[in-house]
Amino acid sequence: MRIDETLLNEAKAYAARNGRSLNSVMEDALRQLLNRSTDTVERPQINLPLSGAEDGPTLTWHEIQEMLELDDIERVVGVRQHEDA
Repeated sequence: MRIDETLLNEAKAYAARNGRSLNSVMEDALRQLLNRSTDTVERPQINLPLSGAEDGPTLTWHEIQEMLELDDIERVVGVRQHEDA
């Protein structure tokens, strides 16, 4: 699947602002588009460490981006393995 880079960045920012994974945001958007549900699925909130926080790690944008990409890769690989089974 290919997504416009600007749209993808907006979705990532939305996910981060709302304490959600990019995958959950994309799934909810597809559900709404396909009229499967008008309500967002209840998912646990993800607490991300804040940059410069005294008690947490300091992450750069690049490190956060790598984590999001890894999450996407793991999901794709998992889907492909499931399809092959």
